[in-house]
Amino acid sequence: MAYCALRDLKDVFPSIDEFDTKTPIYGWVATGVSNQYKAENCGLVTQLFANGENLGSAEATSAEVDTNGMWYYEDDVIYYFNDSNNPNDLLMESGDDWSTLTTRIISNASKYLDSLLDGNLPREQFKDQDGNYDYIIVRTTALLSCSFLIRASEPTSEIASSLFDEADRNIISLNEGATKLSWQTTGDASKGIIREGSVSGSLRIVDTRGQYTGVYDKIGVKVTTAGALGTAKYSYWAKDSTNLGSEKMNNGDSATFTDTINGNYQPIGNGLYIRFAGDTGDTGSLNDYWEVEVHGRNETTDLGSPSSIRMTRR
Repeated sequence: MAYCALRDLKDVFPSIDEFDTKTPIYGWVATGVSNQYKAENCGLVTQLFANGENLGSAEATSAEVDTNGMWYYEDDVIYYFNDSNNPNDLLMESGDDWSTLTTRIISNASKYLDSLLDGNLPREQFKDQDGNYDYIIVRTTALLSCSFLIRASEPTSEIASSLFDEADRNIISLNEGATKLSWQTTGDASKGIIREGSVSGSLRIVDTRGQYTGVYDKIGVKVTTAGALGTAKYSYWAKDSTNLGSEKMNNGDSATFTDTINGNYQPIGNGLYIRFAGDTGDTGSLNDYWEVEVHGRNETTDLGSPSSIRMTRR
């Protein structure tokens, strides 16, 4: 399970690449075997790099280190073969491949976040309607991951502390229910959430009014006649027993209702209204469309606050 990706780490801290944890290895000497070298007191080596190149898996014994790039580690000693260059003239490093390292850190950060979030928050609903994790979950995991990576190199880093503090505030906000996740029904959900689809005209839906009296829908709204206020027309599509309104709109089904855009609040069904607005001379373009996601006014509001527990004295 990973709540974010490397791209998200770069978004919250663009310089995170500077905190690669590779460690240089010095003091290479010849072993007596032609073109074979060793470095003692090198620390644990799980992967060897030469001038940034990953040299792959270690050999089974030092005797098998007999071809360029081969290496072997045992008891704080690293063996390496090179018939072209002395390793003292190369940048020899131990550590993890950057991709491997960040994948592990992101996994750890995801588990860490999961352990601190209130148990009442359903993990399977951390994703939005497009199947992506809510941004607050993505960002918090990325903040933790960056903090962990930086502290691996600089344990007292103020940057790491700042990133961790923001993540900690996010966790507290999620647990207290102050931050809304996409699956949660809020008190104003019956007023609708407007999402623009493809809109090239300058007339736009700017407000909603009323409360939705149904249960749930994604109402489709489209400009079906181009023009200015008083000329342009809009249509809306409400759900039926098979599809939501936006799906019916995208499928080319017949509209539920059509009217001229007049700048006043105009109906989109079940007690809900929208208002188009623009400057003088602004027009709506044919096939500009929106989606209005709405929950019924009588639906239960979801809260993310933790439940109480009974305390006992031993």
